[in-house]
Amino acid sequence: MTPAKSLDSLYYITLPEGFKLSSKALQLDVSIPLPVQKKEEGDGDSFDMSSLSQEQVLAGLLTVLAYDRGNKHLDYYRSILKQARPNLKKELTNAAILKAKNEDFDLAEEIFTALHGFDPEDLVTILNMALFFDQRAESYRRAGLIDDADAYDAIALQYYTEAMDADPPLADAYFNAAFYYMKQNDYLKAKDCMETYLALTIDIPDKEMGENGIYKKNRAQEVIDKIRNGSLEDADFHKAYILIRDGDEEKGIDLIGEFLKKNPKVWNAWFMLGWGLRKLERYEDAKKSFSKALEVGKGVGAENCDTYNELSICSIELGNLEEAKMYLFKALSIEPENTKVLSNLGYLALKEGKMSEAQKYFSTVLEIDPKDKIALLELEKLEQEGL
Repeated sequence: MTPAKSLDSLYYITLPEGFKLSSKALQLDVSIPLPVQKKEEGDGDSFDMSSLSQEQVLAGLLTVLAYDRGNKHLDYYRSILKQARPNLKKELTNAAILKAKNEDFDLAEEIFTALHGFDPEDLVTILNMALFFDQRAESYRRAGLIDDADAYDAIALQYYTEAMDADPPLADAYFNAAFYYMKQNDYLKAKDCMETYLALTIDIPDKEMGENGIYKKNRAQEVIDKIRNGSLEDADFHKAYILIRDGDEEKGIDLIGEFLKKNPKVWNAWFMLGWGLRKLERYEDAKKSFSKALEVGKGVGAENCDTYNELSICSIELGNLEEAKMYLFKALSIEPENTKVLSNLGYLALKEGKMSEAQKYFSTVLEIDPKDKIALLELEKLEQEGL
C-alpha cells in the first residue's frame, strides 16, 4: 500500500448513517468527509459508493497525511489508520527502505512523506528521511546532476538537524550526520557530531549497545582521530571548499594553498586544489595536484573513484586519451556502477569516433539509472545520427 501522488487524486465523500466498509467495520464518523483514492488517474468527479474498497480509503488517508498537513481532521484520519493497520508504521518503513535501496526514489519519497505525516514526532522516521535524502543527493551527484544533488542535500540537513535537536537527542542522528558533513568537507562539524555521539553513548554498557553499537563507537573515535591527525578541522579547509564549490576558485585555491603549506601530507587538500585548478581549466596543474593526492594518500583513501575520474578529465583535455581510459577503468574497478564514470567513458568513445561503443556505455548508464538526463540526451543525438 502506497500513498497517491497528490491531493488531486482524491474524492472527499460523506458516508451515510450506519455505513460499514467491511465485515471488520472501522469506527467511522459519518459527519467528517472521508478522503478516497480514485481507482484510476482519469476518473472524473462521479463516485460509485457500491464499489468503495478499504484500500481506496487507506490510500486516501495516507495522501492527506502526506500532503495536507493543515487538514483539521488529521488526528481522526490517523485513528482510522491505526484501527485498520496496527503495524502500519513498520509496513511503510520497510516499503520505503526497499524502494530507496532500489533507487526508486520518487515512490520512496512518497512513502516516507506519508509515514512522517502518520507520526510526525517519530525520531526514527525523521532520521530515516534524512538518510534517504542524503542517499538521493549522493546518487544524483554521482550522475553529475549537481543542482538536484545540492537541493536534496539541503533537505537531508533539515531532517538531520531536526533529529539532533530533539529532546532527548537521538544519538544515531549525530553519528550519521557526521558522515553527511564529511561529504560536505565540513570536518569540524563532523568531528563535533562524532564527539557528541560518544558523549551520548558513553554510559551505555557494551552489552546494551550490542555489536553494531560497539562498531559505531569505534568508528566514531576513528573518524575523530583521522580528522585531528590530518588537521582537517582547520576552518580554512572548509572555507576553501565552499569558495571553490561556489565559483570563487581563485580565492579557494589561495586558501587551500596556505593550508597545504602547513599540512603537505593531507591528500584531501591536494584533491581540493586539483578540483579548483580543473574548474579553472588549468588541466596540467590540476593533474599534478591529483597525482600528488594519490602519492601522499596511498592506502588512506586517496585511491578512490573520484580521484581517478578527475585525472581522466585532465588527461582528456590534455589530449592523452589512452591515459584517460586507463584512469576511467581504474575508477570503474572501484565503483562498477558509477554512472558518472560510465558517461565519461561514453564521451571518450565519442572523441575516438567509436560511436557504437559510446552507445553501449550510455545504454549501460540508463540500465542503472533510467532517468539519467545526460545519457538520454547523448543517446538521442546518436539515434539522430543514424546509430
